[in-house]
Amino acid sequence: MTTEEYLLEKFGPLMGMADIAQLLGRSTDGVRVALYSDNDVSRRLKPTMVRVGRRVYFRTLQVVDVLKLEAPIVGSAGVAVP
Repeated sequence: MTTEEYLLEKFGPLMGMADIAQLLGRSTDGVRVALYSDNDVSRRLKPTMVRVGRRVYFRTLQVVDVLKLEAPIVGSAGVAVP
């Protein structure tokens, strides 16, 4: 099971603020504050944001790409396969 499959199964196609906080190991308020300041995390996550009314969601597949959560596949010789 890949990281994408795992996160899609756990969170679905959209992740809420609490889901992102859980994934990053931060509090929900900490993620909210980080998103509205100018830092590396906010610059990477803002393009994945989707607003539905007042609620903020993040596209799960884009979060995986942006945060580089996919681990490299290691071949039988112990070498990462591109």
